[in-house]
Amino acid sequence: MSTRTLLRVRRPGRLAAEAAALVIAVAVAFPLYWMVLSAFKPAGEIQSTEARPWTLAPSLDSFRRVFEQQDFGRYFLNSLVVAGTVVIASALIAFLAATAVTRFRFRFRTTLLIMFLVAQMVPVEALTIPLFFLMRDFGQLNTLGSLILPHLAFSLPFAIWMLRGFVKAVPEALEEAAYIDGASRTRFLWQILFPLVFPGLVATSVFSFISTWNDFLFAKSFIISDTSQSTLPMALLVFFKPDENDWGGIMAASTVMTVPVLVFFVLVQRRLVSGLGGAVKD
Repeated sequence: MSTRTLLRVRRPGRLAAEAAALVIAVAVAFPLYWMVLSAFKPAGEIQSTEARPWTLAPSLDSFRRVFEQQDFGRYFLNSLVVAGTVVIASALIAFLAATAVTRFRFRFRTTLLIMFLVAQMVPVEALTIPLFFLMRDFGQLNTLGSLILPHLAFSLPFAIWMLRGFVKAVPEALEEAAYIDGASRTRFLWQILFPLVFPGLVATSVFSFISTWNDFLFAKSFIISDTSQSTLPMALLVFFKPDENDWGGIMAASTVMTVPVLVFFVLVQRRLVSGLGGAVKD
């Protein structure tokens, strides 16, 4: 069969795959579009029984109500502190731990790796109450530490397991060559190995950032009385009222929450693609 014939045979399949990808992309993006659209709609259009996928009179009133809320800026800053701390700490700890379980042989190494997988299977909701009592006993309730520590603990198993593949893909011959050239273990770790597995660190950081930034369960459970320590998802509760919810404010606040995630994706997208695509090849 000639090459031209093969291309003709494969073309319908390729077109079907592209069409399916386009449909999935539209289905995923439509809720985001509706959220942003509702944030810009005036109150009358939001409450109308005739839902329209456009607006001819965009308004910033919903965003104005969001930014006029007391302590909204502090909630935003708290979310940045918590998410940033978890991302940086989990990346560094996971990198060192993945290097240890990959390059060194020690007792219970396999058991430790299995425990990482088991930890991923435990539902977060099942551990919320035990974590609440743990934070209470350590005096961490109503502090940002009560949000940082649990998210750090839940992010590490996934990060370590994923980075293990990147570290393992780095040839041991490269490490031996570095030692022959006089490089110490510390220098090899940070100047050679770290840049090679950096795409994997970016991929795991995206997971850590999204799960921490969007957290509502821990913020609602551990921040009880000191609202100054609340994070941005808690600001959405202001717009839920007993008589009638402020859907414009809810959509505007949700849009504001989405912006940092999009910015983070734009900053790391190149590294993210290479990190999800695979590790370093020998």
